[in-house]
Amino acid sequence: MIEKKKDLPLWNSLLRAVGIEFLHDRKWHAHLKPRFFLLIGLVALTIFAGMLGMAKFSEHPAFCNSCHIMEPYYNAWKTSQHHGKAVCVDCHYPPADNLGEHLWHKFQASAQVVKYITRTYSSKPFAEISDSACLRSGCHSNRLLEGPLVTQKGIKFDHRPHLTEVKRGRQLRCVSCHSQVVVGKHVEVTYDTCYLCHFKGRGEGKELEPIGGCLGCHDLPKQTFQVGNMSYNHREFVSARHIDCKDCHLDVVQGKGEAKQDRCFTCHNQPEKLARYGDIPFIHENHVTKHNVACFHCHEEIRHGFVEKGSSSLVSAASEGQPAEPQKLDHPLTLSFECSYCHEAKHMGQREMYTGQVASLGLPQIPSPMFLAQVDCIGCHYKEKLQGKEEEFTGKTFFASTTACIKCHGEKFRGIWEDTKVELSTTVKQLEEKVSAVRQAFDRAALEEKVKKDFQEKLAKADEWISFVKNSRGEHNVYLSSVALRKADELLTQIAPKVKAPISDLSSLPMISGGYCATLCHARVGVKVPPETVKVGAYRDTPLQGKVMPHQMHIGMLGGCVTCHEIGGHKKVPLKPEAEGLCMGCHPE
Repeated sequence: MIEKKKDLPLWNSLLRAVGIEFLHDRKWHAHLKPRFFLLIGLVALTIFAGMLGMAKFSEHPAFCNSCHIMEPYYNAWKTSQHHGKAVCVDCHYPPADNLGEHLWHKFQASAQVVKYITRTYSSKPFAEISDSACLRSGCHSNRLLEGPLVTQKGIKFDHRPHLTEVKRGRQLRCVSCHSQVVVGKHVEVTYDTCYLCHFKGRGEGKELEPIGGCLGCHDLPKQTFQVGNMSYNHREFVSARHIDCKDCHLDVVQGKGEAKQDRCFTCHNQPEKLARYGDIPFIHENHVTKHNVACFHCHEEIRHGFVEKGSSSLVSAASEGQPAEPQKLDHPLTLSFECSYCHEAKHMGQREMYTGQVASLGLPQIPSPMFLAQVDCIGCHYKEKLQGKEEEFTGKTFFASTTACIKCHGEKFRGIWEDTKVELSTTVKQLEEKVSAVRQAFDRAALEEKVKKDFQEKLAKADEWISFVKNSRGEHNVYLSSVALRKADELLTQIAPKVKAPISDLSSLPMISGGYCATLCHARVGVKVPPETVKVGAYRDTPLQGKVMPHQMHIGMLGGCVTCHEIGGHKKVPLKPEAEGLCMGCHPE
């Protein structure tokens, strides 16, 4: 009789399926068949392949971006120069010399994944980048051998001395200048560190002495610039005449680059660490040299570059009609101690005169050519009045030097500034006498109330223009001064006969007639003005077009340049619209 085979339990069937059998006739009940070892090998191979794939994927930036806190850094990398050339681990982990270092890097990366899963990560992660990661083979290994180069901004730079030598007591790293993250950039040059190192503690204004000097970083522009209606070439002035850059470019550095203790709290809260705030060598050694922290994480920004015309303290103050914002004094008596409470709008008139921003006075906008060339006050005001111990309590005052014109423009300009001051002073004095004579006659005259009010306003306006030129030192802008004085004389001349005031005819004075260009400047520098004859250009298709006019003869007959010309600045002397009628009055054909 055949014995019926007993049904095996389900688990026994499953084990048999994978190659494990239980036999009662053998010493070992479990018997492993070849397919068991085959399955184990396949599983091990699958796990190993999965680990390799995961290890490879973990090196890809997309894996980093799977953590939401990494999104800004990932986006910055995508728009940087490293995109397509280097992945995250190429920079954020230094090259591994052996398998042990490589596995340690993998362990560090795994630890970051664990922190993210367990929500124990920082919302603002910070990663260090070692110099060896940047200077590895295939990346920037030749940087130290390249020698001097020129950046995209035109700055001369050499990597070797910056990375191999101690600068100002600091050992710089690659990321000192190549910021790890800036909005829209990643491990690219930020010039904050350059400005901080070259400018911090190196003086201000005319006392600024940047490390390496201006020409240590910048080459002189080769091209000739058109400044207003003048041509200017740096090489002629800086190289040939040894003019200092600061004589013209004074406001190119803003900020002091201070590292205030408040910034320490961003990263530290341990009292023992905060207590070492004043230990500068220790702080730089641990932050810059050891941990590659970028300088601007601790220091406030120093800005460097040209201030846009109209945005400097000089320009903005003039254009807004307000003095520049006063600087608070670093003084132990902090009891609302502020100079501007007593000294308001200091040098406001000089600013308005120099910049030509005087719309409130009813005068045309005529900036000085020096202002259009971006020459700051220190270009002429560099002579110290006080020297020695007296400065400690009275400070320094820098006066305009009599040699300022010669320094920039050459020996032919000697005496122009002094003669201009004399001419202005003479004209102002005679106009003040004219104002006095008109005012006295006005006080005696019997006038209707309406006429009296009109004359009072005109007399006050003329007096205001004369006062503006006198108190704002008209030599800062001879063109605007001439317009103001001429308009004042016109008003006084208009009022005088109606109040029967005995006045002198001042129309022949150079500042009023417009002849000051020829008498004060052109004659000295060799420009023949006015020319003896001129060819009349196209002017509204008049019959005079193309005719030769005896220029000097007409000046003697008509009494001054301004009879026919508007003088609105240097080389800006267009014919007045009424000049056509004046010509046609004598030359109808």
